[in-house]
Amino acid sequence: MSIRIGKISFWHVHAWEYTEQAQEHEDTVIAAVWDENPERGKKAADSLNVPFYESLDDMLAQKDIDAVIVDAPTNIHKEVIVAAAKAGKHIFTEKVIAPTLTEVNEIISEVADHGVKLTVSLPRLNDGYTLSIQDILSQGLLGDITYVRVRLSHNGAIASWLPEHFYSLEQCGGGALIDLGCHPMYLTKLFLGQEVTAVSANFGYVTGKEVEDNAVVTLYTESGAIGVVEAGFVNSHSPFTIEVHGTEGTLLYGTPEEKLLLRTNKAADKANAWTEMPLYNKRESAFHQWVGHIQNDTLAVENVQIAVELTGLMDAANRSAKEGRVISLSQLNA
Repeated sequence: MSIRIGKISFWHVHAWEYTEQAQEHEDTVIAAVWDENPERGKKAADSLNVPFYESLDDMLAQKDIDAVIVDAPTNIHKEVIVAAAKAGKHIFTEKVIAPTLTEVNEIISEVADHGVKLTVSLPRLNDGYTLSIQDILSQGLLGDITYVRVRLSHNGAIASWLPEHFYSLEQCGGGALIDLGCHPMYLTKLFLGQEVTAVSANFGYVTGKEVEDNAVVTLYTESGAIGVVEAGFVNSHSPFTIEVHGTEGTLLYGTPEEKLLLRTNKAADKANAWTEMPLYNKRESAFHQWVGHIQNDTLAVENVQIAVELTGLMDAANRSAKEGRVISLSQLNA
């Protein structure tokens, strides 16, 4: 029996990609659309040949809607996700879950109280380079991790291909960092492999928009290991880059080729030269994982934990850039 999905907004730039994933999956079907922009929503619903609902509550009241995909503006995530949870609908959402840690904790509480399955789109967790790096780190080939840097940037703000509403501080809660920077943020945290205690952020406004289009964030840890997260909307030909450094070795990816290079004192054949390491195959997408959790009555525990931590790091970074100081993560809920 197909899982019938209501689409909550086509605001996000990836909204149609998730719609296509739902159409292509043999166990899911898009069955309805609501959008805070009725004109956009009606157009999408017509193209999908499904009903458009003027009222989100009306769509969520439909007993034959089992789940929702959320691609609404970030500033209304709490409103729509909580409504979906209270209606008993399973939820797949674009990152970030919410702009602040306070909001995300409220969302997670409602999701838990109503027993629905939540999965967040954090696609680079499932890519082959991530899985390969995790495997190498698990073997201790780099020794103690001392420095992680992940960079992701494009030219969307100078080539004008990003939708204009992606520069709305109110709707997005930020610019390059909270959008594109989510990926290097959760990867940097993952590869550090330890608790981040504080955050410092520096934002640039190259194109003069109300949100940052150039961003660097430093993550602090108790051990002295440092994480550096870089994101931008104003860079042409900037490769997606990962560096992981440790006391016994270094991993490089995307410098600039999409190759994973290792040099380590822990292996005699890899100590004196860079060795290209094999890349794992991608694992199934977050959307496919979500469907599996619905069908098997399981929870996306790791995915949700990483997504909640991501919101906390974004919240701290935005505060740091605004206030011009280092933000301790322990202060976020204070």
